[in-house]
Amino acid sequence: MADRGASPPSLPDDWPEHPDPILALNRMGSFDWDLDAGVMQMDAQAHEIFDVRPDEYDDRPETLGMRVPPGEARRLDSVVSQALKTGQENYGTYFRIRCRDGSLRWTHTQGYIRRDASGRPHRIIGIVRDATQELRDTEVRREQALQENLRRQQTNVVQLTTAALAHARTVQDVIDVLKDTHGLTHLGATSLVMGRVEAGRIRLIAEGPAGSFVPGTELTRIDERYPMSEAVRTLSPRFIESPEEFAERYPELWRGITGLKITSAAYLPLIVQARPIGAMGLLYSDRRGFSAEERNVLVALGSSISQSLQRAMFYEQEMDLAQGLQQAMLPRTIPSVHGADLAVRYRAASFGGSFGRDIGGDWYDLIPLPGGSPTGGGRVGAVIGDVQGHDTHAAAVMGQLRIVLRAYAAEGHPPATVMARASVFLHELDTDRSATCLYAEVDLSTGVVQVVRAGHLDPMVRRADGTCRRVSVPGGLPLGLSAEFGGLDYPVGTIELEPGDTLVLCTDGLVEQPGADLDDGVETLAALIAVGPDDVRDLADRLIDVAEERRGDDDVALLLLRRRRPEGPRCGGRLKQLVPPGDPRALSDTRSMIRTAAGAWGARHRADEIELVADEMITNVLMHTEGSAVVILSVLDGTERRLRVEVEDSSSALPRRREAGESGVSGRGLLLVETLTDLWGVEARGGGKCVWSEFLVPKDPGTG
Repeated sequence: MADRGASPPSLPDDWPEHPDPILALNRMGSFDWDLDAGVMQMDAQAHEIFDVRPDEYDDRPETLGMRVPPGEARRLDSVVSQALKTGQENYGTYFRIRCRDGSLRWTHTQGYIRRDASGRPHRIIGIVRDATQELRDTEVRREQALQENLRRQQTNVVQLTTAALAHARTVQDVIDVLKDTHGLTHLGATSLVMGRVEAGRIRLIAEGPAGSFVPGTELTRIDERYPMSEAVRTLSPRFIESPEEFAERYPELWRGITGLKITSAAYLPLIVQARPIGAMGLLYSDRRGFSAEERNVLVALGSSISQSLQRAMFYEQEMDLAQGLQQAMLPRTIPSVHGADLAVRYRAASFGGSFGRDIGGDWYDLIPLPGGSPTGGGRVGAVIGDVQGHDTHAAAVMGQLRIVLRAYAAEGHPPATVMARASVFLHELDTDRSATCLYAEVDLSTGVVQVVRAGHLDPMVRRADGTCRRVSVPGGLPLGLSAEFGGLDYPVGTIELEPGDTLVLCTDGLVEQPGADLDDGVETLAALIAVGPDDVRDLADRLIDVAEERRGDDDVALLLLRRRRPEGPRCGGRLKQLVPPGDPRALSDTRSMIRTAAGAWGARHRADEIELVADEMITNVLMHTEGSAVVILSVLDGTERRLRVEVEDSSSALPRRREAGESGVSGRGLLLVETLTDLWGVEARGGGKCVWSEFLVPKDPGTG
């Protein structure tokens, strides 16, 4: 209710005495509403605004109902009534009127309320004006503000994405950035697809959410009727603004993605130096069409992605070359040594900010030597080394040096002579590289180790009781420098390995840490070895894991040799057979050898199982690698007698269990091996691996 005791309100001070001409000039009409008499008089401009002729209006507000729709009338009445009741001096609101041609027009009214001495309202004087253009201008400004805000958001996404792409190294890194919450999802895309140009075709390398893959699009020709193909072929983007357009232009693709409820899409060519390297598609489910600004933003985004993808492709090519060269230079397999457990590992350096061939010159090698005891163990040369530099030249020098060292050692030269000749060889290569190296000649029957060291780290020995320490041995200059400075004298140090002791050789990448002293790194490594697993393979894995965690910028080579205990298993027989791919005769001969050996070694009752498991292991190598299978059969005589089957190959990929399905004929290999053998496992062998199985057989060879 109005406060009847309030002082009467007044019109604005600048309200003119005769306002009609001024209002008309401003396209405004006026009205005078006598609340007591229920009469509202309007001037000619107000008649025009309400679109009523003078003869149609009888000064009654109710008559305006012909122009004010019911809903608008109720809202207008509510505003006026509220102002009258609450003692307001004025009110204002927008409402719509329906013109005589049926169109709706926005109108604004402003009323000033006159009250008597008691505060009772008795008169309203006000104005009305056509607000259509005003609201249209306001809407335009609002839309412009929204568009500007959208452009800022999109530009921000481009900037954020470009910044994130700067840290992407691999192609998968690029894809992950684009799918990340800070990537293209901010643009509202439902699905992202990306293809890479390979030999005149487009290979799909990234697809959208689960279930969005369209069969037949994994590899497509550039001349096919697909939007990515057209973008690559024409070097221009393809914008699809509606589902109908999508279905009409690309019916085959549309049928495959109908379930995604796509409403529009943008396919961008990825171009570097005027050459297409791929294409990317953004699919939307909540929008139709693209404004000119949005198209420009997407094209700019495509340009940024193109540069990042090109860098990633170069990086992967360089990395593949580096890793391939490194693996080619390292030993493909490590020979089995009677009387020793062996483990070798190599970890490439973490690739830094540059995209050069960051490959190292670290290497290891194991060289079987003549001599040794047939019962106590053989003789072997163990080599660890590091050529100066991290590039393909360092790897090439390493490969030559490894071969030379192996040749000199296999010829039977003493350790000091082997090292001196290797140094002369490196000097005569006329290269600017030097190399550190350690060569250890191990007699496993006696445990005596002769060590020569050319500027390399001292060896470490882990004793059978678990303690570990660095063993200081005399040394000479690094290889290549000793010949130049006349220092070809390499003193020989001697270490004695007791049964159960482990010789540890590594390169400095395993002990060097930024900001830490080298001696501190050696002590840390010794403590880590002391608490590590007993098995040399597990220990090697643990040490390499630590190197991975540190993510150092140097590569790591590691060689572990553990002298077996005399009471441990000893080989009582050994056979070896090479099975090359595509040679059925070799496979048949190997099966015959396995069956014959099983009978001769007291395992006739398990010959079928042994042959079946071996056949499965060999077949797996021939089917899933590109090289030959090396089959080794041996008898281990210890507390238990076991027949061991080893199958070596040059692939580092580990076997994995697969589901065969109800009618599958493959995928049961590992299950079969696990079921029929007493023990089985996988060991790394240089650049490849060895899958082995063991079968318990009676002690007495005659029982079978």
